[in-house]
Amino acid sequence: MAAWVLHVDLDQFIAAVEVLRDPALAGKPVVVGGRGDPAERAVVATASYEAREFGVHSGIPLRLAAKRCPDAIFLPHDPPAYDAASAEVYAVLRSLPGVVVEALGWDEAFLGVTTDDPVAFARMVQAEVLEHTRLSCSVGVGDNKLRAKLATGFAKPAGVYTLTRDNWVEVMGDRPTTALWGIGVKTGRKLTELGFTTVAELARADPEVLATRLGPRMGPWYRSLALGAGSAEVTATPWQAKSRSRETTFQSDLSDGAAIETEVAALARRVAADVVEEGRPAARVAVKVRFVPFFTHTRSITLPSPTDDAAALTEAALAVLAKFDLDRPVRLLGVRAEF
Repeated sequence: MAAWVLHVDLDQFIAAVEVLRDPALAGKPVVVGGRGDPAERAVVATASYEAREFGVHSGIPLRLAAKRCPDAIFLPHDPPAYDAASAEVYAVLRSLPGVVVEALGWDEAFLGVTTDDPVAFARMVQAEVLEHTRLSCSVGVGDNKLRAKLATGFAKPAGVYTLTRDNWVEVMGDRPTTALWGIGVKTGRKLTELGFTTVAELARADPEVLATRLGPRMGPWYRSLALGAGSAEVTATPWQAKSRSRETTFQSDLSDGAAIETEVAALARRVAADVVEEGRPAARVAVKVRFVPFFTHTRSITLPSPTDDAAALTEAALAVLAKFDLDRPVRLLGVRAEF
């Protein structure tokens, strides 16, 4: 018997919930986002696998999704429905004997298990989730969280994949650094400029070089990711949101500075109400501005002291807004409070 980490990731979760609500959608290209109207300004929250084959994915404008997949079925984003479905899945996971469940969000969780056959255990998890919720999931098996998380990508859809120290180099060595959990496009670009394009190259990098160029903490940490290192501890501590945010996409561009300030202040007050509901004070406030045609920038400040006061959060949001050069029309505004 050995300790293993399993990463459970629900397949096309939001789209799958919509198919459960309307079985006639099964096998069709489904796109969820905004109010479900591709003529309006909004972005894709999720797309079914059938829609993804046309290049539709999360974050792109609904209008672009409609161009790429004219036959797609567009549906409005319905968070309460996804909350309910997620709760059902977590109830199943937490009912499994001897399992520690660490929630990561709506549709994914780490499981800490002790077993002599982690693959068989993973298939049991899949069967239980499918039987009780009618939702399918993919499961990554690893000897730590990093490897389990990455393994899930190879398991999709509805499969099981194992990634451990034994096959790490074989599976990950020749992949780009952005294949690692924790390295995005911007960091990948910086690593490429330093001559590290693959996971294996980054694993062989001099930690001092990385520390000098990318920071004393982050540089060596990126190398540790390339080595497949990470924590294997799964805790049952309830998942807590790192932030609360609100945003609005405008059907007509905003160009007037006063109107933009009014909208940011209104969003900040809504976020402040969310912060009060959360019961934790905010430590940072960020503002997101999406300029025409689709350039998005975010700025933030740290508050003098954590607070849930609406006036203080609104004042902070307006202070952040002042950091932007509003020389182009605005199509989206967002305010985020970070705990």
